[in-house]
Amino acid sequence: MGLSPEQRKKIYQEEKARIEAEEQQETAAGGSAVNLAPNVAGLLCYLLGWITGIIFLIIEKQNRFVRFHAVQSIIVFGTLTMASALLGRIPFIGILFSIAIGIVTLILWLILMVKAYQGEQYKIPIAGDLAEKLLSAPDAVTPDTATQDRADDVTGKDTGDQAAIAERPDAAAPARATRIEQRIDRFFSNSRAARVTASSIAIAWSLILLVFFTAFHRFIAYYEPRTSAGVTTWIRHPLLTDDYYLWLPVLLTALTLSIVGHIILIIHDRYWLRQSVLIFLNVLAILTVVNLLMIFPFDFHVIPSVAIANLVSVLLRIVLIGVAIGLTVGSIVIFIQMITNAIKATSPPVNY
Repeated sequence: MGLSPEQRKKIYQEEKARIEAEEQQETAAGGSAVNLAPNVAGLLCYLLGWITGIIFLIIEKQNRFVRFHAVQSIIVFGTLTMASALLGRIPFIGILFSIAIGIVTLILWLILMVKAYQGEQYKIPIAGDLAEKLLSAPDAVTPDTATQDRADDVTGKDTGDQAAIAERPDAAAPARATRIEQRIDRFFSNSRAARVTASSIAIAWSLILLVFFTAFHRFIAYYEPRTSAGVTTWIRHPLLTDDYYLWLPVLLTALTLSIVGHIILIIHDRYWLRQSVLIFLNVLAILTVVNLLMIFPFDFHVIPSVAIANLVSVLLRIVLIGVAIGLTVGSIVIFIQMITNAIKATSPPVNY
C-alpha cells in the first residue's frame, strides 16, 4: 500500500483500541452473557437509544465490544435527549432546535447501528473516547480482557507494538502481515465514513441555519408575558434592527458555499482538497462573524432591565469574538498540518 514505517506505526497507535476489541471478540467467541452474537448485541445497544444502552450495560458483563457500544449509546443519545428537552423549551425557536437535534439523532442512530452490526468499534468523537476511558478504568476489567491477556502471553502477541511484531522471526508472520494490511484498509474505510458523516452533518446544519435566518429570524426577540382577565399573552419585542439585512447576504453566501463545499468533499474525498476547503470555509465563517460584530444589528434596550440589557450585549460580543478566535486557531492548525505533511511527503523514507 506504499505506507512508510512511520505512517504504519501511527495507524497502529490510532487503531490500537479497535484492534484489541476485535481480537478480544474473536478470542472470547461465545463469551457474551446475553447469548447473542456480539455484533447483534452491539446493534441492539442503539435500538432504543440510551435505554437499551443501560440495559445491555447492566446485563452484559463479559464482552467488551458490547459494553463499549452500550456506554457510547448512553453518552451519545442521553446527551442528545437532554439537549432536546432543554433547548426545546425555548419559546418559538425551540421547535427548530428540536428538529435539528432530531436530524442529528437519526443520522447517528443509523450509522452506529450499521457499524455495530458490521462488528466495528466505531467511535463518535469525544463520546467514543469517553466510553473507552470509562471501560478502561481499573474497576472495569472484564473477563474477556483477561482472556486476551492470557492469549497474548501464549502467542507472544503484543497489539501495542506492531512494529516489534513485524521484526520477530515468527512462523505466523505472513498471516499476521495479511491481517495487518486488512486492518489498515479498514482504517481508511472507517476514516472515510467518519468524514462523510461529518460533512453530512455540516450540510444539514447549514440548511437549518439557512431556513431559520431567512424565514424565522423575527422570533429572535424578547418575550414579555402580560396577563389580562386571567389569560396570559406573550408580547414579542424584536431584538434585531434593520441593519440585520445588511449582514444577511454575507451569512447566506457563507452557508451556501459551506453546503457546496461539503458536497464536493463527499464526492471527492482527497486530503489536500479537504484541508483546503476546510480552511476556505473557516475563513468565510470568520469574515461572517467579524462582519456581524461590525454591524451588530441587535437592540437589547427592549429588555426592561438596563443592567441585563448591557450584560447581554457584552456577553454576545465576547461569544462572537471567541468564535472568531476559535475558527482562526482551527484554520492555523489545519494549515500547519498541511505544511507538515507536505514536508514529510518530500522527505526520504526512514529505514529502520
